Amino acid sequence: MSFRIAASPPLRRVVTAFVAAVGRLDKSLSPSDTIHRLRQYNFTFADTAYFFHIALAAFWLYIMDVPIILKLMIPLLYTFAVLIPLTSQFFVPATPIFLYLLSFFSSKYIPKEYRPTPSVVLLPTLESVLYGANVSDILTRFTHPILDLLAWVPYGVGHYVIPFIVAAFLWLFRPKESLHYWSRAFGFMNLTGVLIQIVFPCAAPWYELIYGLTPADYTIRGSPGGLARIDRLFHSSGYTAAFSNSPLVFGAFPSLHAASATMEALFMSHFFPQTTKWVFGYAAVLYWATMYLTHHYLVDVVGGSCLAVAFFYLMMPEELKSPAAATASPSGLGAPTYRSKYEIYDLEEPRGRGGRGGRGNGAIMRDAEAFDLEELSDRESDSEMDITYRSPVVPNGPPSSVPLVKSGGRASPTRKSHRHTASIASLIRSEDRGEEGWSPIGGSFAFPPTPTRAQAFEEGKGPRAM
Repeated sequence: MSFRIAASPPLRRVVTAFVAAVGRLDKSLSPSDTIHRLRQYNFTFADTAYFFHIALAAFWLYIMDVPIILKLMIPLLYTFAVLIPLTSQFFVPATPIFLYLLSFFSSKYIPKEYRPTPSVVLLPTLESVLYGANVSDILTRFTHPILDLLAWVPYGVGHYVIPFIVAAFLWLFRPKESLHYWSRAFGFMNLTGVLIQIVFPCAAPWYELIYGLTPADYTIRGSPGGLARIDRLFHSSGYTAAFSNSPLVFGAFPSLHAASATMEALFMSHFFPQTTKWVFGYAAVLYWATMYLTHHYLVDVVGGSCLAVAFFYLMMPEELKSPAAATASPSGLGAPTYRSKYEIYDLEEPRGRGGRGGRGNGAIMRDAEAFDLEELSDRESDSEMDITYRSPVVPNGPPSSVPLVKSGGRASPTRKSHRHTASIASLIRSEDRGEEGWSPIGGSFAFPPTPTRAQAFEEGKGPRAM
């Protein structure tokens, strides 16, 4: 059985989209093609953002306290990926994301004397003033292993996996402009959040639980917070090691976990409206998880969500604002269409005769719209019979009246049978075809009545009298 028949419709849809997406890629490996396109490119004011990318990347590479070979490897590898047309299709749009990652991991090399003093009291005070209570503290008073797992899935797993899933869906099922838009909005949002965390450092709720409201400094290492319970549950130390060595220990505001979840929900609801309730439900669970695991205050969650909304709408291209453009399929990937047998054979669909609770022929054929005729019509079976109507043998009749069937009861090899003819002929009412003088269902043959000379004369078909 072929893969087309065996695969389920969703899997078949994904495979078709993947093949179409690969077909749309520029598969050239020649850097000269990129240089030629760069010479013909008309630069605009928006392209000045690349100067900001270069300047910020140069700053982080300058303060990075690593061997010079590693410093040189980063720009060399990026330049090589940009010059190759096949890889530049992904690396150029993803430049803001790479710059965000470089800024996040290199922020620990900023000299301590140039860093602002971390704030410990500001966020809990704002939360109490704005919301009347320390909401994050209330949510952490009761813990349970089931709640720990429920919070861990979006916060400790989904936060790192969902961005790739969103990008994959946009690449497969939407125009390439949507993927470029995702890279810019997601990258610049996180980059802005990291810069805010560097300039405006604030302690997370876990600091208040461990050290109280005592002043903080940069000698304090990070803490996994509630994720330490996940490490104990799985007998591991992954989250403890990762958060203890975090380059941004005092990066509570804004919450980039909440910002990323909000951005993912906005993109999926805009480009895939059928997922709206699910993606915003996921975002709501992650909002709760950030506070339950003592990593953020409610004000951090609100700040991160506002940051995501701002970048989503400010960076949205004009051509992707309308719902029709946002949900359009890319070139080479059309929506699957199915035609009924009546449409294929240009026949009028009969009205159903089914009584109350019954089903007529029309309903049966509407259910058969998803039936693939091409797959079965190309295959022949030895057990099929030629059902083309032929008149019965007339004694002493002309040779043309003999049916084209061999003595063995098998159809002549010169005539190909078609298994769909029977299903169509069986749905055509015999009385409708009987008006033409014969019926393939009735099993009998009748010549139409011949008008007499007098009837023909009355109808004006006979010869006129002189």
